[in-house]
Amino acid sequence: MRFNTIASLDEGCPLEGLVEPGDELLYVNHHEIHDVLDYMFYTYEEELLLEFRRAGEISVEKDEGEDLGLNFAEYLMDQPTHCANKCVFCFVDQLPPGLRSTLYFKDDDARLSFLTGNYITCTNLSPREIQRICELKVSPLNISVHATDGELRRRMLQNPRGGEIMDILRRFAGAGIVMDCQVVLCPGWNDGAQLQKTMEDLASLHPAVNSVSIVPVGLTCHRQGLTPLTPFDRESAAAAVEQVEEFALLCLRKHGSRIFCCSDELYLKAGRPLPPEEYYEGYPQLENGVGLLRLLESEFDWALENCPERPGRRFSVATGVSAAPFLEKLIERAGAEAAVYPIPNDFFGHSVDVAGLIVGRDLLHRLQGKDLGEALLIPQVMLRHGEGVFLDDMTLEELSAALGVPVIPVENDGEALLRAMCQL
Repeated sequence: MRFNTIASLDEGCPLEGLVEPGDELLYVNHHEIHDVLDYMFYTYEEELLLEFRRAGEISVEKDEGEDLGLNFAEYLMDQPTHCANKCVFCFVDQLPPGLRSTLYFKDDDARLSFLTGNYITCTNLSPREIQRICELKVSPLNISVHATDGELRRRMLQNPRGGEIMDILRRFAGAGIVMDCQVVLCPGWNDGAQLQKTMEDLASLHPAVNSVSIVPVGLTCHRQGLTPLTPFDRESAAAAVEQVEEFALLCLRKHGSRIFCCSDELYLKAGRPLPPEEYYEGYPQLENGVGLLRLLESEFDWALENCPERPGRRFSVATGVSAAPFLEKLIERAGAEAAVYPIPNDFFGHSVDVAGLIVGRDLLHRLQGKDLGEALLIPQVMLRHGEGVFLDDMTLEELSAALGVPVIPVENDGEALLRAMCQL
């Protein structure tokens, strides 16, 4: 089956009864359709001339921007683009063997960056694809920069095209494309003076560069044969936070935006309090862990003020080591009778202390025999997206049965957390 094959049509869509599943979309207004970006761009207009392999040419009139209601065999109408790098800090390369095969696939696809928020490095973009992105105004894009010094970026990505990043960013900026960027910070590599250069270079492209997150490198215990890297400690994390905050303040004065912000994880490693809510300027990089805890607290406090209910039953909460003290404070504010269990990460290594990488077997090992009350609450991010399964393939049902209490995943939302506590 070809990637542009129609799998189904939405009920009531403009092409219902005119095209059948199994047909293929070839052209829109005489433009050949290669993938979902072409499809979305060229079908935006009100009047369309569509050409299908079986149905032939069909004229359609619809509202501007109205979706045609075609669902294709592949979401991208193409294969996802594989990463061409061998980054020294790549987390996928640090996974243990035996996990589900999809976890080992490394995408670096500009279409997924636009559609789902994935980060791309731009090292596999051909000149034609860069031009197409500019012509189609594929915006916003999430871009992994890491360093703007060409030689350093080539070494970090282990890709000779790594040094082209600033030229590409300038092309995108000139085309009016908005970019949210990230820097995975590796002590001894792209911190210090190199981080300063990277921030200065990216700030020069504001407002096209809308925001930049600074996140600490994640190191598992499965790094055999990989480039030696140093994890952040309290002192080095504090130095990075201070450097970013100082430059962000200069950006605020010059550009009206801080642009740069460290992830929650870096603040927790530094032992520093999170900035106030206004610091995050609307939370443009929540998915990258920037401001998640501050927003959770704000939502939780709002819910406490506006919700008449209060927790009445004993329960427990399991989370990552870094966030546990933060959750303890929220639960104390609610007057709840609950235990918070920080879960050391035996599966990936104890230097990994975020909740999203805790697996089922570590929860079972650390909590079996503990007094968990009437239910155990866990962050939704511990589970694979859209599934009730942990990264090690243990299911929620299996963990609940083994612990003898319901295990309830809670989305990262303060109101949802309070509601879950009250509805036990």
